[in-house]
Amino acid sequence: MCSHGGVPSWSVVVPAKRLALAKTRLRPATGGAGPAHDDLVLALLADTVAAALACSAVGSVLVVTDDSVARDVVRALGAGTVADEPDDGLNAALEHGARLAPGPAVAALSSDLPALRPEELAAALTAAGQAPRCFVPDAPGTGTTLLTALDTPLRPHFGPESARAHRASGAVALAGAWPGLVRDVDTEADLRAALTLGVGPRTDSLAGHLRAAR
Repeated sequence: MCSHGGVPSWSVVVPAKRLALAKTRLRPATGGAGPAHDDLVLALLADTVAAALACSAVGSVLVVTDDSVARDVVRALGAGTVADEPDDGLNAALEHGARLAPGPAVAALSSDLPALRPEELAAALTAAGQAPRCFVPDAPGTGTTLLTALDTPLRPHFGPESARAHRASGAVALAGAWPGLVRDVDTEADLRAALTLGVGPRTDSLAGHLRAAR
């Protein structure tokens, strides 16, 4: 699949854990497990997916999830969904989604990027045309927020020290002016940093309630 001018139109695959298992390190920000925590996880996911769908370089977004609430949220935004049939962790889920995604250009995107701007993602995906596999390290430089594959298998290595693992696997590290793309949210400090950048409407609205409750 190609967009105008022969530029690849990317299929973006986003993993979404079951809400009961997702973002456990964020629970202090929401008072522990429960509806408030689930709402925050869903807000992060929804703002990430909405930004990807609004990106000019993206042709489709496919969310891999077994959570029915997350599925309904992203479908309402216009994303496709597929069940996590391997049920064997993040990398297996991404490989499964990549196999089902259309076209030769596939990107795995973290689900917790509420400050992501569509133009940032477009810039990164344009830069990703330089090599068969590329990745964007997270803000600390140890993790990964975006992994791309062009006419080649995705071969994800997400997890601890994923930046090092992706680099060792032959993927090219990308750097650019995309602060929202590198700011994933795992902890309350990460959330504060994302809020400073400016987040999507769902996270912003919910974060306001969290601040008022503290």
